Order: sequence, then structure tokens, then C-alpha cells
Amino acid sequence: MMQQQQWTPNAGNAVAQRFDMADMNIPTQQETLGQIVEEILRAGQSVNRKAICAKLLAKLDNISCKNMEAHYHGLLALVLGRE
Repeated sequence: MMQQQQWTPNAGNAVAQRFDMADMNIPTQQETLGQIVEEILRAGQSVNRKAICAKLLAKLDNISCKNMEAHYHGLLALVLGRE
């Protein structure tokens, strides 16, 4: 039997945000976290919250775009459980 998913206002917001991000060429949170994890692994480091936060903070230091700055701040909140 197929399970039917319900459409919720939060789901609608998530879809709208994804399209907004696509228009601005901002990667999704999953894409960014994937890139960060890949960088950590290629450097031979362990992937943990501290390493991810350090990479996110380093990227924040080099950002001039307000949209990308908000993107990285959102990821930090997500990793730290403050979303």
C-alpha cells in the first residue's frame, strides 16, 4: 500500500525557500554540509561537530554576500541544535 504524504504549511515554505535559493545560486544546506564533510575527510580529520563548526566559521570569515552569510549562520545554528 502506498503511503500518502500530507501537505503542510511548513512543507510549502521549505519548497519556496529551495526555489528562492536556486534563484540566488546558493547551495542547499545538504550540499554545503556535504562539501564541508568532504573537505574534512580529504584533510584526514575526523568529522565531528567541532570540525564542521570550524569550517563553517572559516567560510564565514571570507564571505561578503549577505545571503551566503545567512546561509552559513543557518548551518551553524543547525549543527549546534539552535534552529
